[in-house]
Amino acid sequence: FDKGLISCCSFVQSFCDVSLCVGLFRVAYQGEREMKKILSVSLVSVVACLSAATSALAETKVPFALDWKFEGPSAAYFAAIDNGHFGAAGLDVDISAGSGSLDAIPKVATGAFPIGFADINSLIKFKDQNPEAPVIAVMMVYDKPAFAVIGRKSQGVSSPADLEGRVLGAPPPDGAWAQFPAFASANGLDLSAITVEPVGFPTREPMLAEGKVDAITGFSFSSYLNLVRLGVAEDDISTILMADYGLALYGNAVIVNTDFAAENAGMVTDFLGAVVAGWQDVIADPEMGAKAVAKRNPAADVALETRRLQLAIDGNVVTDYTMANGMGGVDADRMAKALMQIAETYEFQNAADASLFYTDAYLPAA
Repeated sequence: FDKGLISCCSFVQSFCDVSLCVGLFRVAYQGEREMKKILSVSLVSVVACLSAATSALAETKVPFALDWKFEGPSAAYFAAIDNGHFGAAGLDVDISAGSGSLDAIPKVATGAFPIGFADINSLIKFKDQNPEAPVIAVMMVYDKPAFAVIGRKSQGVSSPADLEGRVLGAPPPDGAWAQFPAFASANGLDLSAITVEPVGFPTREPMLAEGKVDAITGFSFSSYLNLVRLGVAEDDISTILMADYGLALYGNAVIVNTDFAAENAGMVTDFLGAVVAGWQDVIADPEMGAKAVAKRNPAADVALETRRLQLAIDGNVVTDYTMANGMGGVDADRMAKALMQIAETYEFQNAADASLFYTDAYLPAA
């Protein structure tokens, strides 16, 4: 009996205070009535302590690095918080804004963030240059990438061929700019005939609105609506989506640190399941998603972000492929073609093996 009490006290002591253990030891030396009383109180205390410990351990903190600031297309991740999907998976997710499509890759590769959201094409080049970097894409989100050239019809830009002889504003870290050489190759453009003006993200759309450049690279849903907000007439804006002009490339994906994923495979799968649930929520109710964004970004206009989100849903997330195959996966033949297109303008240092850049091993079964 004493040995049993000692074992019980050792277990309880890891969760509760020493006084409870002392109370249990008294059981061995008191009468039956007192023993029942002490055991009853002690067991209630044990349950309370274990319940508190379980609650404390229920949610694991997971930092998540976005590619860009809090706008409509990021709504799914906030909806996954607000609607309890992350919480139901035992995850306490803290979302950080980014500064471009390349931003999250080194954050995840260094382990500063276990999970992020980034352009897979930029990830492919990063992994080729840093083959030992522990980072990989685990769920495709933008099945059809948002890479675009956005022009002004009044300045003569309506199609890819119109870019020759004109000024293109491009932020160097921009994911769309990173794909521009492949886009130019697919459309037979003479790069020497295009004047490229390096611009910052905050000045990109204002420069186009002011006529200081004729076109810019950017994400279709963001640059388009930023121009509308700046007063550019919608019928004067031409959105040249690169995916509609010969590119087989994929877009942004959820990426993970592979060391973290190897040790927390179930957690990663649960995270992805919650993300999908968040996307389902905002697809059903985009305004709800925009309001979730506005809670974190007081400067956001709900109507504008609702429209931006809807553009992303219609143009990038809900596609023929995802309607037929579900969200998150990639088509092997298309990925092979995408790697070939990247190789047209980028010299791989290593064999371009798709398995080094993407895996479906962590996707939820459904």
